[in-house]
Amino acid sequence: MDTREYDAMINGSFDRNKEVIGLPAEMGLFQHLILKDNSKEVEAGGSGEMLIPFAFEETLCRDVGAGLVPPSLHLWSHSGGVALGLRDSKLPYAAQAMDKLEQQGIRTAVRHSGGAAVPLDDGIVNVSLVLPKGRRKLDFHDDFRLLASLITEAVAMSHPQAAAQIEAGEIVGSYCPGDFDLAIGGRKFCGIAQRRQNNAYFVHAFVVVSGSGQERGELIHKFYEHASGGDSVLSYPQVRPETIAGLGELGGPNATEVFAEGIRQALARRGVLLKSSDRLQQETGYFLDYEDPRVLDAARVLHERYSQG
Repeated sequence: MDTREYDAMINGSFDRNKEVIGLPAEMGLFQHLILKDNSKEVEAGGSGEMLIPFAFEETLCRDVGAGLVPPSLHLWSHSGGVALGLRDSKLPYAAQAMDKLEQQGIRTAVRHSGGAAVPLDDGIVNVSLVLPKGRRKLDFHDDFRLLASLITEAVAMSHPQAAAQIEAGEIVGSYCPGDFDLAIGGRKFCGIAQRRQNNAYFVHAFVVVSGSGQERGELIHKFYEHASGGDSVLSYPQVRPETIAGLGELGGPNATEVFAEGIRQALARRGVLLKSSDRLQQETGYFLDYEDPRVLDAARVLHERYSQG
């Protein structure tokens, strides 16, 4: 299949009368991926602090909106944690459930983008498109459709047969369910959320690449059991772990770097020139990393604003 065929396929999953919106000719590329190298983990500028990647994107989004840096792609992973949605943090025993996870060595935080609780680990690739607000009327369905099509194309770079089976639509029983879940054979491997600022916004996807989807589903299921106190009348996702799978379990790529390379290639095939953070620094002087004081301050603000306590 060529790019247009993938667009048609993914559009057919949503609305056959809608077109996937375009992308800028140049984009910045920021990567904080935990990679495997000869059985040794290599973290590309990563951090164990749960809110740092979200604070980084919050800061980058402001800079994109101010015109300091071009629209950007951020690829990242985390060594292990659970990111809660705001509604999750309001459950009666959420604080105790978070403490229980922390005691197991699983970091927790409340994120500011939409959605419900999701696990984060080195087998999950987080993909964020950070874009300025243009003159066109913003429609989050367009942005979700754009990212869904890129993810489908990324899978197709290495595993075209798996990509041809990707469908979009809410997977009932999955964690963080939504209209733009991506699944193969009824098992979800990806969810999409969005965050908007005054002059820019980012659309974000978590993509389960390697490892067991069911084990991750069980982790989130147990969190909700503890956080709700077993009260099924409360409003929270009723997670069925068997509805989740990793791409590697579904006939797709089983390595985070293979999928991440697929995303980069998918953008390149659409004519997007990706400029690494090092190249941006050389050409424009712009530099941003996880240790930047602005990022650390943004993480502090996010923690104070959204923490359960």
